[in-house]
Amino acid sequence: MKEKYILASGSPRRKEILNLIGIEFEVIKSGCEECAVSTEPEEMVKELAGMKSRDVASQIISGNISVNSEYGQDIYIIGADTMVFYNGMALGKPKDEEDAVSMLSMLSGNTHQVCTGVSVLRIVHETGGLCVKDSRSFSETTHVSITDMSKDDILEYISTGDYKDKAGSYGIQGLFSRYVRKIDGDYFNVVGFPACRFYTELKYLKSSK
Repeated sequence: MKEKYILASGSPRRKEILNLIGIEFEVIKSGCEECAVSTEPEEMVKELAGMKSRDVASQIISGNISVNSEYGQDIYIIGADTMVFYNGMALGKPKDEEDAVSMLSMLSGNTHQVCTGVSVLRIVHETGGLCVKDSRSFSETTHVSITDMSKDDILEYISTGDYKDKAGSYGIQGLFSRYVRKIDGDYFNVVGFPACRFYTELKYLKSSK
């Protein structure tokens, strides 16, 4: 019986990547308040991803959200969170243009880290209803080196609006790619979802039934 996948995120980048690797899914956005206790980058993103997947799973199990699934069909809930870190400082999504300019000025001419945490929960049908049977969580880090950007470079990029709703104030897959000198690690991780690592971990989770 074919599995059912649910992405606990409305990110267009994550939806695009899951489509690229052949995963059919539906989106149920998590509504939980995201506040991590961890301070280590990789643990922080794992914790936030876990909050999202558990929030959606609990709503499905409690019946607050209904999903179309057949008895015996495994349901996989996918939570993910991506953050940019520079010198140990977390750079989230910019509040405004001024915030974006500040972030890009820091990243200019330097190497930073992009960390994505992923949490996958497997929900099964058992006597009495649905329950979480297994889970798998991990984090992936990619090092990104940015060339020297002049103030005009930064302002020109900001003027496109491409920085909005993106951790670190940039999207590697668009115009900003002209300033990315080198990456060490998974490109898709920088976009917002580590496709290869996810697929590997998913196979492990399925084999552990």
